[in-house]
Amino acid sequence: MVEQLRREFGETIQQALSYLGQNYLVVDCSVCLQLIVRLQEQFGFNFLTDLTAAHYPKDALPFEIIWMLYSFQKNERVRVKARFAEGAEAPSLTGRWIGANWLEREVYDMFGVRFTGHPDLRRILLPEEWTGHPLRKDYALQQQDSAWVQKNLGIESSR
Repeated sequence: MVEQLRREFGETIQQALSYLGQNYLVVDCSVCLQLIVRLQEQFGFNFLTDLTAAHYPKDALPFEIIWMLYSFQKNERVRVKARFAEGAEAPSLTGRWIGANWLEREVYDMFGVRFTGHPDLRRILLPEEWTGHPLRKDYALQQQDSAWVQKNLGIESSR
């Protein structure tokens, strides 16, 4: 599979590794959607099991989006990882898997990463008026939205 993908995508596949039996591909963000489509259509990875992100604030491309795909036929998983710049948008997979809707909304809510083509990108865990994105590493606990806490809960924040 990796050899076929490397023939098609070349050096945009930066790494193809396995760790503790879990396969993953690190790819350039410019091809992540096309590669995921290929994994779905050609290699039978027909279920999006999860989608998450990691934040590395000191890096030039601080956001890593991780898509986890599963093939029922092969009983095999693969992760696809791509790095994105601050303010860059990741492609939405809602047109391929309806379950991507809430997963992408969670990544948006917690990290602030937007998804191009998402039908209803808005917060899913926090109130719409919440300031910031709590899973970013530059969002300290002391940065909680004190005004929201005071207004809605009637208490002072723990600052």
